[in-house]
Amino acid sequence: MTVTVRVPAKVNVQLAVGAARPDGFHDLANVFLAVSLFDEVTATPADSLTVSCSGPDADQVPLDRTNLAARAAEILAARHGISPSVHLHIAKNIPVAGGMAGGSADGAAALLACDALWGLDTPRAELLDICAELGSDVPFSLVGGAALGTGRGELLTPVAAGTFHWVFAVADGGLSTPAVFREFDRLAAAAGVSIPAPEASPALLAALASGDADALAGVLANDLQPAALSLRPQLSHTLAAGLDAGALAALVSGSGPTTAFLVRDPESALKVAAALDASGTCRTTRVATSPAPGATVLP
Repeated sequence: MTVTVRVPAKVNVQLAVGAARPDGFHDLANVFLAVSLFDEVTATPADSLTVSCSGPDADQVPLDRTNLAARAAEILAARHGISPSVHLHIAKNIPVAGGMAGGSADGAAALLACDALWGLDTPRAELLDICAELGSDVPFSLVGGAALGTGRGELLTPVAAGTFHWVFAVADGGLSTPAVFREFDRLAAAAGVSIPAPEASPALLAALASGDADALAGVLANDLQPAALSLRPQLSHTLAAGLDAGALAALVSGSGPTTAFLVRDPESALKVAAALDASGTCRTTRVATSPAPGATVLP
């Protein structure tokens, strides 16, 4: 028996970041959208816990116990007093270290796949608790759709969302999320600014619910974008190229370095993607829609 789970990438249409907390994390108002770029994780019975990976940038995915998929299997097995005897194969399609929660997605997918493979029927609330233990973005990968994440992003409230069209420009190399947050703190300290408590934008939530791409374009926001651009200045050229090609709005996706472009329709998406591919400012492009379902066991 094998179990395969499909899980989506995400884009943050608003990422409001508060000051650093004593535990080193930051309070967030994080409006997540799941998008139609998917990884698949297949769980197969095995003598011990092993991980393999195929697909774009598979060579950048750790195959040891630091992989969130492996950690998910270990934590779930420990909670049920069993051995994590499973082989996890990740079919990679979400950009690696790109600010689209690919590693988090794999953790959520492995958790759901192992739960089904082992016949555990773990309550949904406990699965979400394990997701939060794995990482701030992992609960949303399980849930999908559209949600507001508070706390460090793990406390989710579903929100309404119409259909939106996106182009994602994948950069060469990744960016470390902790490094981007450190740069956020450094820039704030250097500017001597007081960082307000993060709050979700009512205008953004209304635009999201309405499905109005023009309205959403005017309110997209990512407080981590200046830090990501400080670490990777060349991303500004990618953002400009997408806007020049007709995107309604552009922003760094999460902690980057993937950049996200909101467009009006599928035809616009193909035009913007082609222009970005020709611009020489990114490695490749991906076209997607949102929202997308969360982690799902495939038949």
